Amino acid sequence: MSEFTLQVTDLTKTYNAGKPNEVRVLQGVSLNVLPGEVVALVAPSGAGKSTLPHIAGLLDTPDTGSVAIAGTDMTNLSDRKRTAVRRSAVGFIYQFHHLLPEFTALENIVLPQLANGASDKAAADRAMALLDRVGIAERASHRPAALSGGEQQRVAFCRALANEPSLLLADEPTGNLDPETSDRVFDTLMRLVRETGLAAVIATHNLELAARMDRQVRLNNGVLEDL
Repeated sequence: MSEFTLQVTDLTKTYNAGKPNEVRVLQGVSLNVLPGEVVALVAPSGAGKSTLPHIAGLLDTPDTGSVAIAGTDMTNLSDRKRTAVRRSAVGFIYQFHHLLPEFTALENIVLPQLANGASDKAAADRAMALLDRVGIAERASHRPAALSGGEQQRVAFCRALANEPSLLLADEPTGNLDPETSDRVFDTLMRLVRETGLAAVIATHNLELAARMDRQVRLNNGVLEDL
């Protein structure tokens, strides 16, 4: 088995191929991420910093190249198997929390576990443990509209970790928060990653946050380079 949690190799991705407005977003991109390593992916808007995590997380497919998670090549998996891997091995965090508004904080964390086969009690116990870990256990019964922006994003973090993934992919996870809240929430995210030992790729344009991660890479004209 590979020592890397995530291996993306020679990925290419072009939108509007062959047309005048063709955009070559990825041109032979490769990236390896170790367990417990946090990699900052830095790029301006429109440069592909969302495309790479989407492909790495099996939400999109490359034109060429391969993705391996925990040593298993995902290239030729069926849609059903890709969905199963996403559900169990990959956690996603976005700039906006995307919590289900009709459900409580607890229920938002329970639901992905139930979809992955957990029992009601096991799912609820883990959800409460995660909420306690991020300091908002007392808000478990509140719906998203009754939570602050920082609290909503903490719930989103818990949801991403609900099924104990080995890989975390985050796209501007604090980009919708004010600077003070962003700093506190980012500290929470980094603590969760350190405690769980998962591999993480965090896309951001915030160079101060990027500098606090283990390694920084930049996507520039479709090519990935170390910072």
